[in-house]
Amino acid sequence: MKILVTGGAGFIGSAVVRLAVSRGHQVVNLDALTYAACTENVAPVADSPLYAFEHADIRDRSALDRIFADHKPDVVMHLAAESHVDRSIDGPGDFVETNITGTYNMLEAARSYWLAQSKPETFRFHHISTDEVFGSLPRDPAIKFTEETPYDPRSPYSASKASSDHLVRAWHETYGLPVVLTNCSNNYGPYHFPEKLIPVIILNALAGKPLPIYGDGSNIRDWLFVEDHADALLLVVEKGDLGRSYNIGGENERTNLELVKTLCAILDEKQPKPNGSYSDQITFVTDRPGHDARYAIDPSRIREELGWKPSLTVEEGLARTVQWYLDNESWWQPLLARSGVGQRLGTTK
Repeated sequence: MKILVTGGAGFIGSAVVRLAVSRGHQVVNLDALTYAACTENVAPVADSPLYAFEHADIRDRSALDRIFADHKPDVVMHLAAESHVDRSIDGPGDFVETNITGTYNMLEAARSYWLAQSKPETFRFHHISTDEVFGSLPRDPAIKFTEETPYDPRSPYSASKASSDHLVRAWHETYGLPVVLTNCSNNYGPYHFPEKLIPVIILNALAGKPLPIYGDGSNIRDWLFVEDHADALLLVVEKGDLGRSYNIGGENERTNLELVKTLCAILDEKQPKPNGSYSDQITFVTDRPGHDARYAIDPSRIREELGWKPSLTVEEGLARTVQWYLDNESWWQPLLARSGVGQRLGTTK
């Protein structure tokens, strides 16, 4: 199978690229190489004859048409997106242009290619999205996001992803484009760009800096190891029913404070401080505007219909993640100089 992956130099996209190549699939990685992309993310497969790279922007329709014509993919896995909530608060325009207009361009380029190929039955456009489109849940553990949960986005980021989800469904219903969709919980793991919570905590801890926690740390997230997510995504693009959406969750709910304390305990074991615990560096900061209280996914559909479930608990995944950052300073150290990294964003000031 030849897979066109958009955003394949990003965090989740690169995990998909590495796994797909390891399983013998041909992969074309289409990436604009914006601030959060890193070609080192795909270095393990870059020399494979199964791998090709296209430096292009999903907002450039002519480039998309050329790439489809040149590579003739069997399926598309669309991951390219602006994804950082705090950055979306400060600069929503980039999120509208990339996540909405870019997805529109991808849909139209894919539709044109699909028609030119006489509508092959095996073609799929897999749109990868987030559980944040569903809004915020109460703290009742019995209530979780399902595929039927109404959309209720609260940030410019989640609103842009909700918009792209709706476009994909509309292109399926109106034009018959063969699509599948997935909405995932919070990802973490190796190659996570150092502006998100888990890498920020790990790298700040090692540098002796404060470990910032928004508000009182009671916000709850469901954590999904990125390599588990990549496995689920490949399963959906191969076996998911057309027009269907699948929620992919880690079934690992933790408050942000619990998560950070777990990270500190792992670091205390793997690289102890001379005095005290890394948890001594925890600092509570002003909360993010519109910060959703809780996300939690009910993954019953993908488990029952496709037989998928996560392989790691959050404690197992965090231990692997911490060790990866300890072993790969040469990867993350240069990224700390990129725009906005290490700064508090999204305060609306």
